[in-house]
Amino acid sequence: MSSSRQASRERVKPTSPQETAEALQAAAADGRSVRVIGGTTKSGWGNVVPRADVELSTTGMTKIVEHNVGDLTAVLQAGVSLARAQETFAAAGQMLSVDPPYGAKKAATIGGTVATADSGPYRHRFHALRDLVIGVTIALPDGSVARAGGKVIKNVAGYDLAKLMTGAFGTLGVICQVSVRLHPRPGLTATAHAPGEDPATLAAAAAALAVRPLEPLALDVDYKRGSGAVLARFGGVTAAQQAAGALEILRAAGLPDATLVEDDEPLWRRQRKGQRAAGGGTVIRIAGTPRRLAAALQAADALGARAVARGAIGTVWIKLPAADSAEQIAAIEELRARVAPSPATVLDAPDSVREALDPWGAPGPATIALMRRVKERFDPGATCNPGIFMDGI
Repeated sequence: MSSSRQASRERVKPTSPQETAEALQAAAADGRSVRVIGGTTKSGWGNVVPRADVELSTTGMTKIVEHNVGDLTAVLQAGVSLARAQETFAAAGQMLSVDPPYGAKKAATIGGTVATADSGPYRHRFHALRDLVIGVTIALPDGSVARAGGKVIKNVAGYDLAKLMTGAFGTLGVICQVSVRLHPRPGLTATAHAPGEDPATLAAAAAALAVRPLEPLALDVDYKRGSGAVLARFGGVTAAQQAAGALEILRAAGLPDATLVEDDEPLWRRQRKGQRAAGGGTVIRIAGTPRRLAAALQAADALGARAVARGAIGTVWIKLPAADSAEQIAAIEELRARVAPSPATVLDAPDSVREALDPWGAPGPATIALMRRVKERFDPGATCNPGIFMDGI
């Protein structure tokens, strides 16, 4: 990078959508790139890219604008930490039904969580985050502010902005504010915990439970080196009774040692922790199906890795054991071969690993063509997070 480009590097922390749009417009006019950051808990995801000319932090936008208790909705600025939002909602007996890992200092923000479409065990019951976002305000590189959903002021015709921005990794614009749907917070929880050694049996037991007329908050599988379990969490005043009913199904499915755990938060904290790696570790997320869950668990077993899975969805996070970069790269390539055609995305990994292979895998040409057309519509100058997304978008 030239010395003139280095001299122009700056950090900005806008406090409103309009300030954010103005910062983007100024950068775009000068041909400068912008890296958007929140709590930096997922700043290592995606492609390794050169340092941007401008670092734009959303942590200046930290207002809980509205919490409509009676309507079970809230409006949050992008820099609000997810942990703080949940504490606010809990005081009213409510929750935002998304529970990804928050990071060591509970720094994950609502904007970053939406931008990366992160999720946790509650996705089983409450679906993906894109289904909980009912409105969004974004700043665009042309200096405009677009809003969709509730209280529409300006929309972008033909696009569902809330869903489009969820998982776009900040490549289309900057999420400044989101409106979300809330749910009642269960006062009590209990988990049916069924240990087992065989991946196929665990996957089959989770599938058997998934089709029964029960309503677990979460249905997970945990597995590492020949030892695993199916976990089904229930909430509300009848949580223990519901979990007891799940125990019978799990035992009949070949897991005779299933037990009831009422003090169950440590189990689920461990599940969430299994979705992330620290200190040079590597985590790969497999977007599979329930029918391919056993194969994914077996693939993890072959590599001596730990797997955390959503039992009724088929998404699996595989945490590789510590190794040097060459060994991790070889393990990722072997894993992708074993789980194909399910996409396997590298999330946490050292830069040396992410530089040596495509973290996103190999999206089809039709998918890439569509994504490039959308990028051209929203950010024709490639101002926002350039290069971080699939195919260098």
